Amino acid sequence: MNKQNAREYFSKAYRIDHRIRSKFEQLESLNALATRATTTLSAMPRNPNRSTSTMADVIARIIDLQEEINQDIISLVDSKREIMTIIKSIENSEYQTLLEKRYLCFLTWEKIAVDMCYTIHHLYKMHNAALEVCSKILNQDT
Repeated sequence: MNKQNAREYFSKAYRIDHRIRSKFEQLESLNALATRATTTLSAMPRNPNRSTSTMADVIARIIDLQEEINQDIISLVDSKREIMTIIKSIENSEYQTLLEKRYLCFLTWEKIAVDMCYTIHHLYKMHNAALEVCSKILNQDT
């Protein structure tokens, strides 16, 4: 496994986290829709082919989306656990800190640079070296 593959491997947690956030936004939208929905009572006859329970459909969709979010959270926790195992096997504590902040806390390069008191350019060099070490570790595991 090369550095690019190691970077992609570590980035999967970020992608899962992003997907969870997106689903939470969808869930908020559906919940808002469900709370705004009102029933109109009318003596007019209804079309028998038309769905009579749009609220039930919305609630079913909310429940399905909540289950998807729960599954994604389980996947995120598993992914972070795998990543943490690899990061902890690195001997250099600076590399560990850098990779944890980037791939487990999802911090920006700027924030990491401030936290670790390094320039961004130096962080990039450290990051490349850390990924090289991770590539070797991942190659040993396969």
